[in-house]
Amino acid sequence: MTYKIFTVLLTICLTSSTTFKTSTDPKLVAVNAAVTFESKVNSAYTELKNSNFTILPDMQSFSSALEGFYQLKETGKIKKDVLTIIDFTLSSTEKRMWVIDMTTHKILYHTLVAHGRNTGEEFAKQFSNREESYQSSLGFYATAETYIGKHGFSLRLDGLEKGINDKARDRAIVIHGADYVSDKFVKQTGRLGRSQGCPALPVELTKDIINVIKEKSCLFIYYPSPKYTVQSKLVS
Repeated sequence: MTYKIFTVLLTICLTSSTTFKTSTDPKLVAVNAAVTFESKVNSAYTELKNSNFTILPDMQSFSSALEGFYQLKETGKIKKDVLTIIDFTLSSTEKRMWVIDMTTHKILYHTLVAHGRNTGEEFAKQFSNREESYQSSLGFYATAETYIGKHGFSLRLDGLEKGINDKARDRAIVIHGADYVSDKFVKQTGRLGRSQGCPALPVELTKDIINVIKEKSCLFIYYPSPKYTVQSKLVS
């Protein structure tokens, strides 16, 4: 087991309410931590399944999201028990954003969400942290303050992963509503409209979702990118 994975699992283990027999053997501690984390993920996923009549996030994206969520909560970088997952492995014609109450393990919203225009057509494929790339950025974000901008009521985001999404605020990557995020647009074009890199939402849901997730909740944008996995300190 690599040092990175060991550190991640140990952190999760220390924040868990599950107890194990005390040991100074790093291998045993790591195994116990892995069992703890797997148990927490399975338990949360089962609760979601039992309490929601909707499609659930894929287990891989959910597991990765929880891995980072627990660490960020422990370090105080996020405050709210709300987790938003965007799964960019899915077609833009599908609902691929989930807002989850981590206290009750209930899905609050399941909706369409746009990716950047240079990230792909129907599917998201390319990601960037560069300004004026017009691409989406992967990884973990903390939601920040709201404001009224050219797209109306919007929410600023702070990227929490250096070199991956930490230029989000400078790039004006925010959550906002857009007319091109709708079933009507999909029927007309065969895909969702695209943003300049922002995770844009259906206009009719934007205000409600922003008011739930604003001010230090966790947003995770998932895609199985080997480059991201190597760079990230929040997923193993």
